[in-house]
Amino acid sequence: MASGPDILLEMDDTPTRPRGALRLAAAWLPALGWAGLIFALSAQPGLRVAPDEAVDLVVRKVGHMAVFGVLALLAWRALERTTRLRRPWAWALGLTIVYALTDELHQAFVAGRQASLVDVAIDAVGALLAVGGLALARSRGSRVRGA
Repeated sequence: MASGPDILLEMDDTPTRPRGALRLAAAWLPALGWAGLIFALSAQPGLRVAPDEAVDLVVRKVGHMAVFGVLALLAWRALERTTRLRRPWAWALGLTIVYALTDELHQAFVAGRQASLVDVAIDAVGALLAVGGLALARSRGSRVRGA
């Protein structure tokens, strides 16, 4: 027979984390991980992807749109799963634009990088296209199912 603290260990079969916390983590970890990836890429000085300057510019700007579009979709997914907010897509879009602003602020402190409101606008367009595209796909999907 156990005594002292051992009794407490034997009797305590409850999980240490509630299911709600696991659901919250599962919903938000992809968005937070993606935001971390963006932060890491923003910390790279003089980031170039192509030797030709014009091609490099186009690829980087399209890349901005793509990575912030993905962030907006991941934020939308997390908000839908963890909140009862009306229009979670709008909140996701807003959060993504705020993160784009902080990303540009971060770049102002990285050697070889500079902050640009044009990049924030490009990031916002990418987020808007992603959210709008998913909203359109969802509305067409519901029309097909309802027909």
